Amino acid sequence: MRVLVVEDEQLLADAVATGLRREAMAVDVVYDGAAALERIAVNDYDVVVLDRDLPVVHGDDVCRKVIELQLPTRILMLTASGDVSDRVEGLEIGADDYLPKPFAFSELIARVRALGRRTTVALPPVLERAGIRLDPNRREVFRDGREVQLAPKEFAVLEVLMRSEGAVVSAEQLLEKAWDENTDPFTNVVRVTVMTLRRKLGEPAVIVTVPGSGYRI
Repeated sequence: MRVLVVEDEQLLADAVATGLRREAMAVDVVYDGAAALERIAVNDYDVVVLDRDLPVVHGDDVCRKVIELQLPTRILMLTASGDVSDRVEGLEIGADDYLPKPFAFSELIARVRALGRRTTVALPPVLERAGIRLDPNRREVFRDGREVQLAPKEFAVLEVLMRSEGAVVSAEQLLEKAWDENTDPFTNVVRVTVMTLRRKLGEPAVIVTVPGSGYRI
């Protein structure tokens, strides 16, 4: 899952981004509304965690632009105000969910994951295919009943492949969904991660390389 965090309180923004990355999400961070619009114009995000009271361009206007562009991106709006009227107004503008500050980080993660599921075809919360069982909420992976310990990027790549339900996923698509914008697109990081993932999942291999196209399960 790829997430954009837009928050002008830099310490909070960076803390949220760090926490989401630990949950195997690819996260980009910006600190004002204008920078958010620039990122949204060039990257495909599953979820935008959007502070409402932003400098340069207000969060409401960022939200309206996402709606205007008819993007599949889901918006979780944050605000320091807990007033019901503010929450209603944010939802009426087009936000998909609303979370007042301060918030429990576990709730933020749950809401981001719930919104991320709504950007794609509805799938069960726990994904199962070819003897693999992946639970995004618990960050658990089992192969034929055996628990497999994965690093965050390995987990993210496996989740993207599982959600494709047998379709081929290109290296470029994996890079876009599992890594942030600071990753060099010309590195072999995808190939190396898939190779390590195959080894950890064990035999028989379930991740198939489709020459010239990508990977599938």
